[in-house]
Amino acid sequence: MNISSREILLVPFGDVEKEILLFLKEELGKRFSFSFSLHSPIPFPANSFNPRRNQYFSSPFIEELHKLKDAFKFLGITEVDLYVRGLNFIFGQAELGGKSAIISLARLREEFYGREKNIYQLKLRSLKEAIHELGHTFGLRHCRNFPCVMTFSNTLMEVDKRSN
Repeated sequence: MNISSREILLVPFGDVEKEILLFLKEELGKRFSFSFSLHSPIPFPANSFNPRRNQYFSSPFIEELHKLKDAFKFLGITEVDLYVRGLNFIFGQAELGGKSAIISLARLREEFYGREKNIYQLKLRSLKEAIHELGHTFGLRHCRNFPCVMTFSNTLMEVDKRSN
């Protein structure tokens, strides 16, 4: 694979809705001075699932992205629920100033909370999370001023308040 050094690769872990992937590719391309490409789906990292929590530990996903070559940055996208130590869940994680980030669509979905599916809302939320996590890879830290997209979000309401 010969990918431009100005390209950001969107990497689905497992099955991810194609409509969301294509939306992110198009919308992120409008907001960043980089081209975006879709990678073929890759499997979940071994030993990342925690059966006691029924969640996946996010760090192995970042490590898997490190194994990929030939892109400026990588954004992993998954449907599974992610966590880090010390938090109940995360919407995403990134390496500050690094190459790799991951977002989870699980808790961005209305269905996760027993509500009716809303693809429009999911697209907006996933875009905000993708911009937020990619921002970290470019060295941006959390902002304290809503509606800045770089504010830390611990709830879906906080995600919805962010700009995109």
